[in-house]
Amino acid sequence: MSIGTDIPRVDGIEKLRGTARYVDDLKIEGILHAGTVRSKIARGRIRKINFDPAINWSEYTIVDHRDIVGPNEIKLIELDQPALVVDEIRHKEEPILLIAHPCPRAIQPALRAITIDIDPRPAVTDPQQKLTPDLVQFGSDNVFKKIDIHKGDPESILQSATRVIKGEYRTGGQEHVYLENQGMIAYHEDDKLVVTGTMQCPYYVLDALTHFFDRPPDAFRVVQTPTGGGFGGKEDFPSNMAIHAALLAEKSGKPVKLIYDRQEDMAATTKRHPGIVRHRTAVDDNGKLLAMDIEVIFDGGAYMTLSPVVLSRGVIHAAGPYNCDNIHVHGEARLTNTPPNGAFRGFGAPQTIFAVERHMDVIADQLGIDPVALRRRNLIKDGDSTATNQPINDGVDRIALMDNTLDVANYHDKIKQHAEFNREHPYTRRGIGFATFLHGAGFTGAGEVWLASEAWVEGHPDGGIEVLVANTDMGQGTTTILTQIAADQLELEPRYVILATPDTSRVPNSGPTVASRTAMIVGRLIEQACDKIVDQTGGQKGAALTEAIQAWHLANPGSRLIGKAKYQKPDVIVWDDEKYIGHAYACYGWATYVADVEIDLRTFNVRVLDFVASQEIGRVLNPTLARGQIQGGVVQGIGWALTEEIVTRDGAMANNQMTNYIIPTSGDLPPIRVIFEESDSPFGPRGAKGIGELPMDGPAPAILNAISHALETQLNDIPMTPEKLMLHMEEQTIGAH
Repeated sequence: MSIGTDIPRVDGIEKLRGTARYVDDLKIEGILHAGTVRSKIARGRIRKINFDPAINWSEYTIVDHRDIVGPNEIKLIELDQPALVVDEIRHKEEPILLIAHPCPRAIQPALRAITIDIDPRPAVTDPQQKLTPDLVQFGSDNVFKKIDIHKGDPESILQSATRVIKGEYRTGGQEHVYLENQGMIAYHEDDKLVVTGTMQCPYYVLDALTHFFDRPPDAFRVVQTPTGGGFGGKEDFPSNMAIHAALLAEKSGKPVKLIYDRQEDMAATTKRHPGIVRHRTAVDDNGKLLAMDIEVIFDGGAYMTLSPVVLSRGVIHAAGPYNCDNIHVHGEARLTNTPPNGAFRGFGAPQTIFAVERHMDVIADQLGIDPVALRRRNLIKDGDSTATNQPINDGVDRIALMDNTLDVANYHDKIKQHAEFNREHPYTRRGIGFATFLHGAGFTGAGEVWLASEAWVEGHPDGGIEVLVANTDMGQGTTTILTQIAADQLELEPRYVILATPDTSRVPNSGPTVASRTAMIVGRLIEQACDKIVDQTGGQKGAALTEAIQAWHLANPGSRLIGKAKYQKPDVIVWDDEKYIGHAYACYGWATYVADVEIDLRTFNVRVLDFVASQEIGRVLNPTLARGQIQGGVVQGIGWALTEEIVTRDGAMANNQMTNYIIPTSGDLPPIRVIFEESDSPFGPRGAKGIGELPMDGPAPAILNAISHALETQLNDIPMTPEKLMLHMEEQTIGAH
């Protein structure tokens, strides 16, 4: 059938023709256009708000905290973030006032005409900053979340070991740079407040609206419009925008459109958490890992948002794909007075995987052994367990996966070729490096049980099938993949299946489109819901099913034929959320990535010459879409590793424009060769696992390992911009003398 084949993208034609209507394309009679007045300092107390009398303010709808009837809280994990500032400002770009006007050109002049007198207060700008009492703003220590993982007795091993290797690794923030800026429209229809816009998680937005306005869920309708990219940036932040647009719609009684331009989007929205990871590792003379002690510090920004779950995935992945009997991982997400950080593709794992994969190369260098041999000695084999004591018995040969990838990349020959090249060339150096890693699919631990996701499949009177789920397509191909899964399960051509628009008034809560869970978790639920349709219509599939559905409707006029499935935890998955022991994920994807680089010592520019990305992700559902996911993730990883530096000033992003926040272009990219090793996972449809986040994890450590190899040094922080690399090499030269 269609699984494993490249069917055309279901949503491809309308996007190719330009007929897809994104949120800013929507025209509504009498709509108001909105803007946001924001703080210009990192921390302070509002003394006075000034409105320039040259503006006719009677033409504007103006909303501040006094217009909020329910709790002034954006519901997510902790109720610590106000929708609008009351008096205490906690970060630059924090929203204070909202305005709306019928003419979009009237917004920017009005925003400039509102000034705010603020008494500054001392701010936390570094998560490691020493705290004084006036800097504490959350709990007793500004720590949003602490997590510890314990396996064995690492400290006693570290105390007695003859070889203990230490390292500190730093990763910067990252801007999502989705194609479409954040946008939301709010209006009233049929006694409901309707919010429609660009988002990943409609039910998150519904939950936030329900809490904020203190009304039942059926008072709202949340609808996703075609969404031009997300990468996690449209997971939690759309709740903020939905509330803001809804407040203006409530006060004005008119539809309201709130669209950020690129500069505001970059300045005000969430970013990847900057991270600091410290390793202490005990090894024997042959490189066998004896004990690992890992400290993880994430900069959470001014409010909690999703920091606890980002930290959770980060610490679970911190020990990498390696077998070690003695592990301690301690993680903290800490407050700083910067715009909150939130979800980003990889969700904490890229930061800690970067650290462990760089550390493995540091260990190899200090022991004088081959990095390949070091990993071959320590990679998890069936029968081994992860840092959380999760047993691994999935049949994947991780050593063979690594070896095959290195062969495709011509790794061993290039080691020799690059050494010869570097001896002869006056100012160019070449290097090759790799990373072996893993990524868990689905929500962590008991998260999927807590979500209790549902999927529905409906048979219509004409015999067609509609899949009803809340999972969204943001360019990654969800619509196509889920269509293929249903069609394959029912033995129908994909053209007989349609996917419903994510609309909370008619689709169930199948959970958010995050965490590499959509194809695996929701796809499996769709298979189960399809089976229930088949059961209700006499057990037929294919053309006979179409006829059976038509016959069912003739016999039951006016009724709906729906198959429903709800997530049930597999018995083999056991997780202790207090102790962080057990099956953190139903399954893992495994990968080895290889980067071949060239450095110009005149400019210190790094160019990636070749990239091989090999992964085991269960069954590949749609090869072209899967390859696109991997290549796109690699591109983001290259940018994070080399060019995407967030420059902060006064606690906020100073380079919030595309002229000086540098993402890779097609001219900067190497060939990205993608290899899939397939197996059948029992947890996903047709054996599929998650895929979306895995490719974000491997590029940065592979590239930094390659640069370090080329320059015979150790580079432990990213992004490794030309300026940073130049300073590092100058320091090395000075140190050598």
